[in-house]
Amino acid sequence: MFCSISGTVPEQAIVSVKSGHLFEKSLIEKYVRETGKCPVTGEALSSEDLLPVKVNKTVKPRTAPATSIPGLLSLFHDEWDATMLELHNTRTQLHQTRQELSHALYQHDAATRVIARLLKERDEARAALADMKQQYAADLAAAQAEAARAAAEAKPELEGGRKAKGGIPEDIIADMVEINATLSKGRKKRPLPDTLATPEDLASIALSGSNPLHKTTAGGIAAMDVNPQQQGMVVTAGLDATLQLFDYLQARLLGSLEGHTKRCTGVAFLNPELVVSSSADKTARVWRNGGDATAWQCASVLRDHTAEVVGVTAHPSKRYFVTGSTDASWAFYDVETTTCLRQIGVDEGPGEPYTYVQFHPDGLILGTGTEAKAIRIWEVRQQKAVAACEGHAGPIRCLAFSENGYHLASASDDCVKLWDLRKLANFKTIEPFQDGSCASVAFDHSGQYLAVGGPVVKIFGQKQQWSELKTLTEISKRAAALRWGPDARSLLVGAADHNLRVFGVPTA
Repeated sequence: MFCSISGTVPEQAIVSVKSGHLFEKSLIEKYVRETGKCPVTGEALSSEDLLPVKVNKTVKPRTAPATSIPGLLSLFHDEWDATMLELHNTRTQLHQTRQELSHALYQHDAATRVIARLLKERDEARAALADMKQQYAADLAAAQAEAARAAAEAKPELEGGRKAKGGIPEDIIADMVEINATLSKGRKKRPLPDTLATPEDLASIALSGSNPLHKTTAGGIAAMDVNPQQQGMVVTAGLDATLQLFDYLQARLLGSLEGHTKRCTGVAFLNPELVVSSSADKTARVWRNGGDATAWQCASVLRDHTAEVVGVTAHPSKRYFVTGSTDASWAFYDVETTTCLRQIGVDEGPGEPYTYVQFHPDGLILGTGTEAKAIRIWEVRQQKAVAACEGHAGPIRCLAFSENGYHLASASDDCVKLWDLRKLANFKTIEPFQDGSCASVAFDHSGQYLAVGGPVVKIFGQKQQWSELKTLTEISKRAAALRWGPDARSLLVGAADHNLRVFGVPTA
């Protein structure tokens, strides 16, 4: 018989009259006093329900090892070993627990420090944003007041067939605002086309044609643009002071425009019948098609700058364009009258020679690159520099706005930087070339792919975290001009070896 609580033979046995279970007297009485219940069945139980059981008292015989001194020593030795083993295990567990506690405390301390730093940075950023908004509002109000005063005092006068640079008229500003609203709204609703080239397509893009366009003695393509309405027609600006009109789909030269006395630096289609170019001869020229694809003539020579005109960019409406110069000024022109409506010079700008100019796809923002390694962002309505992006180690060679409206790519000799215009922050720096400098950048119309020109041309993908998708090595000299074809299925590369190369995705 065994106790139902201890599982041993009771010395003073007691049985419950309710459940019939046997217990050790001392154990059951203590349990009943504390709980008033049976430890086995859980029923109510009192001392009156316990009856003692009379059993013969017997003396437990000793075990065989305990009947001699050597046996006892052996028992003590075994017990000592067991005690030491248990002590070792306890110490090991204690050491492990201390290590876990130390690691947990370290993690807690590190997390506390990181949270404190993030909270501090958040507060500083909020304060800086509030100051910037306040300063921007003040600058905008001052600019509007100054523009209104200047517009009221300005008197348009004709000088040699061109209006005096009194300012951009209100009707043109309203026109640009309306265009901006339309383009911005349309961009948000525009899905990616189903025919857009995939990263796998671009991985297979290959050279489909190479066409020499400019003189080999002073060759080299500095810039180019594609006809907005006639697919396949491209105009290139060369270091030989000429413009070449070329149909790359038919591999046919359409015309050569000569008039500049020094190397050309930029070119842009204003419409299928009108082209504007810039040159190191301090002029910009407007070229008009007389009706035949080959009958192009110089319609206007613009001499508003006093130094090299480094580039030209057309407004998205194609009704206006801007030129930039190393005389530290940029000029805004009306296409219909080919007049300079506004010129921002040293007294109103940063006073830095410009290296590149580029309109934002919405038309109210102008980006300018400078020799001073900075990018200036201008608000065209007020003709004020509203932001500066700095970080390049050399002069800005090229700018490209993405069609998504908030990404800007800039190239200098050392690298290409990607900027988020919403935060005016550099979020990615690409160093594509180990040997050689970056010369050009271009987004495709979807904004999904970026081409970078230098000793070779490399293509990067936005959804691939701007990782490299393809390298085009079929270029013998620096690629200074890049233009994407429809749906990113072709890429035009103008290089310093006077060749226009056409790369295309193979058709299935």
